[in-house]
Amino acid sequence: MGGVSRTKNGPVGANLFAVRSHNTALVLDLLRGAGRAGISRLELAERTGLTPQAVSKITARLREAGFAAEAGRRASTGGKPRTVLRLVPEAGHAVGVHLDRDELRAVLVDLDGAVVGERSAALDLGDGAGAVLEVVAGEVAGLVGEALGVGDAVGGLAGELAGGLAGAGSLLGVGVAMPGPLDHVRGVLHRVTGFPEWDGFPLRDALVERLGVPVVVDKDTNAAALGLSVGVCGGAGDGGPGAGEGGSFAYLHLGTGLGAGLVIGGDVHRGARTGAGEFGHQVVQLDGPACECGDRGCVEVLCLGAVARGELREAARVLGVGAGNLVGLLDIDLVLLGGRTVAGAPEVFVEGVAEVLAARARREGVGAGAVPVGVVGGERVVAEGAAQLLLAPVFGRAVA
Repeated sequence: MGGVSRTKNGPVGANLFAVRSHNTALVLDLLRGAGRAGISRLELAERTGLTPQAVSKITARLREAGFAAEAGRRASTGGKPRTVLRLVPEAGHAVGVHLDRDELRAVLVDLDGAVVGERSAALDLGDGAGAVLEVVAGEVAGLVGEALGVGDAVGGLAGELAGGLAGAGSLLGVGVAMPGPLDHVRGVLHRVTGFPEWDGFPLRDALVERLGVPVVVDKDTNAAALGLSVGVCGGAGDGGPGAGEGGSFAYLHLGTGLGAGLVIGGDVHRGARTGAGEFGHQVVQLDGPACECGDRGCVEVLCLGAVARGELREAARVLGVGAGNLVGLLDIDLVLLGGRTVAGAPEVFVEGVAEVLAARARREGVGAGAVPVGVVGGERVVAEGAAQLLLAPVFGRAVA
């Protein structure tokens, strides 16, 4: 079967039982986009290209499962008023975990991506897999127990929360985002910078065994970029540009390390070996200081070194040089900055990066055509994006 066809209103579904899940995702996505106002079955058929009969069957199943409900009636141009349907956000939830080098932050979000619960805890990736898994499992179980009132013990998650899409309030799974490099397809870690002992550890399978629910693992920057691309994470602050579906942008995360999440043509770009986005380890000074990755003069070591010395403007300039290389390679539309270090001085980093990109644009003769720079606020951007690793496929958004 060929690729998905399109109309001027978006992707067109196929009236085939074999792709019913795809069609359901299209309908769910339109229900979510309609918000509380809802959308009629006729509009769903027009916008998906599905027959009214197919839409009726899909919406009936969604209502039966608790994912859709009536949102009133709307006057029509002829005949009886049309019933409109809306998404039921509380019908499903996902946990997103940001596993950083020195702390964990977990959020529970509903189908709309709204955060309904949050927890954080200190940890050290250097403590080893056993200790770290204990913290992750405990925080996830506690979060779900507090927010949903079930599974307040780690052992109870498997029995009480593994229902998937079976009913209202169900947990779809857990998304974990952490520093790379890693294999997001198998959920296996590679040599995490500064923590080589994690190389080859099957994090996904280990957490599935502990929690008894589906688990997806990805790099922190990829998760954040995914969340930003579907418009659920943070938002650009200080009047800066925002990110949404479609287009191409880079999310640069400066915290305990430095990495990038790349969205090209609306999709997260991971590369053939899932190694795209190792932004911090591009060498910009051949005889520079040694980096924990084993190279010298990487953007990360130069940038974090300037931060450690309190030279934030220099750190912003170095970040801008790296961003300029990225813009030159990919010709992206937007650069977004985030992470705890950026959050401490957002104006300094936005101005510093923007100055470097503006100078590059002038040299290239585009002048006012410099790529805009924005900042993404909040401490849970990565965690919210990690939850989207579970939610995005429900609405037809591929994450692989």
